[in-house]
Amino acid sequence: MPNRILIIDDDKDLCRLLQESLRQMDAEADVCYSGNVGISFMQKREYHLVVLDIFMPGMDGFETLEKIRLLGNVPVLMLTAKDDNASKVKGLQMGADDYLTKPFNLEEFNARVQSLIRRYLYLNDPEKRTVIEYKGLLINLSEKRVVVNGSEVALPNKEFELLVYCAQNPKKILSKKRIFEAVWKQEYMYDDNTIMATMSRLRKKIDGLSAPDEYIQTIKGMGYRFNAPSDSG
Repeated sequence: MPNRILIIDDDKDLCRLLQESLRQMDAEADVCYSGNVGISFMQKREYHLVVLDIFMPGMDGFETLEKIRLLGNVPVLMLTAKDDNASKVKGLQMGADDYLTKPFNLEEFNARVQSLIRRYLYLNDPEKRTVIEYKGLLINLSEKRVVVNGSEVALPNKEFELLVYCAQNPKKILSKKRIFEAVWKQEYMYDDNTIMATMSRLRKKIDGLSAPDEYIQTIKGMGYRFNAPSDSG
């Protein structure tokens, strides 16, 4: 199956150039010229990479990136203007995986694309990824061990599985229904007590060794979100 890439940029000539370059790499490339349209594309199709321009009319690249991160952990390669270091830093802090400064060399673009997709496919292969690390948190999947800032935390099975599920879905808002069906593997019956009690015990253990809400954040009325960047580990 070819890699699928979404290009979001209002420069139509550049989009055509990048699309053709990606086709020569045997990748499928969809193109759209605004952030709103790009988000609608992502709601309908899964991509292995998003190429995102910062300066676009209407919804700019930063706002688009924020919405992308609510949809999943697909890598994002941001395109920035020359010498705009502030935008580069802001984009990376908001969850972009890499950036290129315009104008750029197509060979470098292709190399960045290949590198980001390789890493994304590796990190999303459960048979290859056995350790998750982020900000002092280490989860060893094969040994079922959790270490927070150097201190080992003993977790019962369900708490461990809950932590792993959240950590394997970074930056996504996970509803209680989705969590219950994934971790407890039962049909969700609108009883949140089990989830909330297990989450409360888990967070007390890991937050006691870190800053509050360092890892798992409550999104009021929606569910929970693991704060790690999408390329953690």
